[in-house]
Amino acid sequence: MTDNIPTSGFSRRRFLELGFGAAAAAGLAACGGGKSASDTGAGATSTAKFTGGYDGPAVTLSYWNGFTGGDGPFMKQMVANFMKENPKIKIASNTVEWSQYYQRMPAAVQAGKGPDVGAMHLDQLATNAARKAIVPIDDLAKALGLSESDFTPEVWQAGIYQDKRYGIPLDVHSLAMYYNTDSFAKAGVAEAPKTKADLEAALDKLKSKANKNPFWMPTKWPAHLIFLSILWQNGGDPYDVSAGKATFDSDAGVKALEWMRSVVDKGWSPKNVAPDSEFVGFKNKKLDVHWNGIWQINDLKASNLPFKLAPVPVIGEKNAVWANSHNFYITKQSTGDKLQAAKVFIDWMSKHSADWAGAGMVPARKSVRESAKVTDTTQGPIAAEIADLHFLPPIPGLGDAQQQTLEIAVADSILGKQKPAAALKAAASKCTKLMEANKAKFGG
Repeated sequence: MTDNIPTSGFSRRRFLELGFGAAAAAGLAACGGGKSASDTGAGATSTAKFTGGYDGPAVTLSYWNGFTGGDGPFMKQMVANFMKENPKIKIASNTVEWSQYYQRMPAAVQAGKGPDVGAMHLDQLATNAARKAIVPIDDLAKALGLSESDFTPEVWQAGIYQDKRYGIPLDVHSLAMYYNTDSFAKAGVAEAPKTKADLEAALDKLKSKANKNPFWMPTKWPAHLIFLSILWQNGGDPYDVSAGKATFDSDAGVKALEWMRSVVDKGWSPKNVAPDSEFVGFKNKKLDVHWNGIWQINDLKASNLPFKLAPVPVIGEKNAVWANSHNFYITKQSTGDKLQAAKVFIDWMSKHSADWAGAGMVPARKSVRESAKVTDTTQGPIAAEIADLHFLPPIPGLGDAQQQTLEIAVADSILGKQKPAAALKAAASKCTKLMEANKAKFGG
């Protein structure tokens, strides 16, 4: 979830806008149509028996990922450590920004020039599974002894599409609340707000004691993720998977978006926050409270800003927050010795995912996550509340449909161009039509 953003953070958020929507659609268009050569069944599953190790001839695995930012060095070191312990397996990494990644990978696989093994966002698995760019790996999960009990039901189940597993979770990463500890101390705010009442009281104190606008409500990224989090907190769901329709225009959604607009109406936020300016502003002490992903931790540490991280406050009725996950996958071009080596690689990376916590992520595996190496990190408070993380459902093409509808409705409402109820109703109707079109395109 992290691209090249060591300074301003702009490219990261720009990527995320692309990675969740248009770029994914472009990647699918590059493959053409809803069918692929793999529909014949060749290479459709990873059938080589996993033995726990690799004793075949020397092999080189093509490994694709998008860890081009501050997380990149951690991944490179993990790959180097793997090769040191497994000298017969060479990893040839192809690391590109995620927006380009989702454009290139499906087409490369169809041409036989893609990865043998790779990392992908959880919400991209269903789309790429429907395109036959990645293959089921239920046998690998079984051979590794992995089950829902060592993860959370939400992240484990989200890797399943049409009753088959396509991803092995490496991490989870969610929205969180960052706050300036110096500003909080000066304003007399003793601790991180946990509820709507706590947050609003803190913002009133911060507004009078420090910055005029202590909490900038973004109109673009990650505004729709804030919306989804509060919708879930209000007891709603953005999509009805069984009915195949968008439901983010429910009362829960309207309440969420009305509160987001109220942050502007009450003067805690400027009226029009340009993309990424809230992150840059937080780094430059122009605001005191900032909601963004935990992948920003190392960037903020490098800025020497006095900050702490806490879970997103409960604006609704219960704890809930949007999250995503990096998952390992295997493609149809990984066969024979390469397939066996790919399974060894995924097994090793999963077992050593505590090292990945240094990149600001939360290891997905409970057995790793509960170690002191993770609980003592900045993101430890998020790891402690992992059961409250929510993921988008595995619906092919959902990212692009959401970008064309929900994200626009959220932006227009925060800007005051439309009332939340009307904006969400129109967006949900359009999104449902796009979902129906995607179902016809992808099948299922």
